[in-house]
Amino acid sequence: MAVKLDTLKKLSKREKYAVLTALIFICVFIVFQFVAVPAVKKKHRLERTLVSSIKRLDEMVESKAEYDTLKKRTEMNEARFSTRDKNFTLTSFVNGLAEKAGIKNMIAYMKPSSSAVNATRNKISRVEMKLKAVPLKELISFLHMIETSENMVFLKKISISKEGRGKQQINAVLHLETIEIGNISIAAGIKR
Repeated sequence: MAVKLDTLKKLSKREKYAVLTALIFICVFIVFQFVAVPAVKKKHRLERTLVSSIKRLDEMVESKAEYDTLKKRTEMNEARFSTRDKNFTLTSFVNGLAEKAGIKNMIAYMKPSSSAVNATRNKISRVEMKLKAVPLKELISFLHMIETSENMVFLKKISISKEGRGKQQINAVLHLETIEIGNISIAAGIKR
């Protein structure tokens, strides 16, 4: 070390500044290379992780809101299904409403059908019915009774054509649909 100090003492003032500047540059380079660069890389990595986490959290909040909506809707439907008569059938329900609306004698035909809902004991019941020469007022009353009933019957399709000339009567083909609950509830899995 003594030799090196002697060597430094022999240097001119200008050379000493050059060596000192080189040492400072090397120290700054080492600090920059081994401290600052890794810190900046880690900061960027943490920022990317944070952005990704925020995005996942937003997706989770969105999924939770959707789940809550579906759960509430399912509970409402379960409540509506529980008020239905245990022996409910779509055909008898439609017949009863047609009688109330005064159009039972105008039914040309009723074609009931049903299909199973995947992996449940429930089924989708459908009725296609044709009404001939029905007054518009009675048809509207009948459709209103269907759509506002608590039995969750839905009009899926309707085809209307005019009956004769100048008459206020029409022909209509209606496609009605509902879900009939089997022994196990859709949402809660409770045996009935």
